[in-house]
Amino acid sequence: MKEENHRWQDYYEKIKNRKHSPRTEFAATLNASGNMVAIDCGCGVGADIQYLSELGYQVHGFDSSKESVSICNERFTSKPAVSISHHSFETFEYPSCGLVIANLSLFFANPDRFSQTWKNISDCIKEGGVFSGDFMGPEDSWVSGSRHQINALTRQQVEALFEQFEIIRFEEHNEEGMTALGKSKNWHTFSVVAVKRVD
Repeated sequence: MKEENHRWQDYYEKIKNRKHSPRTEFAATLNASGNMVAIDCGCGVGADIQYLSELGYQVHGFDSSKESVSICNERFTSKPAVSISHHSFETFEYPSCGLVIANLSLFFANPDRFSQTWKNISDCIKEGGVFSGDFMGPEDSWVSGSRHQINALTRQQVEALFEQFEIIRFEEHNEEGMTALGKSKNWHTFSVVAVKRVD
């Protein structure tokens, strides 16, 4: 357990000065819901939260890591429109929102409860609102070689999640790369930006 905590501390140290994701910036421009609430699922050290709060969003960030939550609570202590909580995908109560960000985090959602988790995420997004996030494919090294339980989905399974959405971007990556800690692995991911349809 100490080794695992040390690994996460090293990870947060590596990413603490990382800029927000360009995809988050793109997703924010698509939000036509009129709802200025955003949720950052697996918020890490809060780079996307910082950006979204500067745009005027009320941001709810959650993470299953106490270290991450502690960093974000300290970082955003002077921002009353930012709420940080210690939760998993399965325990967080999703408020109605115009934007959900799930960058490199849905990999760790509980696969046995993912159907309900995805329903909670999909249902909380208002019509005209946006989802932006990543899913892990079955050929990723972590699927068979991670200490964590991995939520791996095929391309068809990911596409099927978005029946209520118009997919704006869908990118599949299947290539050797590095982790934030500098370890080599095969990344197999699907990155999606989608707008919830207005009925």
